[in-house]
Amino acid sequence: MEFWKPHKLASPHDGQIFLKMNDKVRTTAEVHGVPVGTEGKVILANGFNWQRYRVLFENGAEVGDLDHRNIEPIGRTAKRLAKLAAKDS
Repeated sequence: MEFWKPHKLASPHDGQIFLKMNDKVRTTAEVHGVPVGTEGKVILANGFNWQRYRVLFENGAEVGDLDHRNIEPIGRTAKRLAKLAAKDS
């Protein structure tokens, strides 16, 4: 499987999440047959005005065009984002 780096100008806007390659996430809504609470790994991060992600889930499903409305960070990813949020406030 080929992995892609996000474009250097792509950055999230207020309310969006900033994920990187291999970050761990969990679904917060059922998406394309992936049940709520299923964990996965970000395999593509892209977008300029709308930061979106392609995620490979534990059940083998690969879903694209996911964002803060469908997924949430977990584990080390959540800790990293919490640290960034505390630093920015």
